[in-house]
Amino acid sequence: MMAREAWTDERLDDLNKRVDDGFTEMRQEFRAIRAETKAEFQAIRGETNQHFAETNEVIAALHRLTVQMFASMTLGFLGIIVTILARG
Repeated sequence: MMAREAWTDERLDDLNKRVDDGFTEMRQEFRAIRAETKAEFQAIRGETNQHFAETNEVIAALHRLTVQMFASMTLGFLGIIVTILARG
């Protein structure tokens, strides 16, 4: 037969305190992890926004280049047509 332990009020209070302390420590760890995760996501969000801003600048530059090339080609074709019509 196994010996039976007596759980006095003091031992139960001690166990209760240890359990409460364990949960308090766990909550503190979860808060720390939450804060760290939030900071990391904010950093990633900042990097992503910066990347999109750079991408938008590149797209705008390509758009300007496309418009300039189209305008140059149109003027060139008009010049050729005018030259052909002028020579008659």
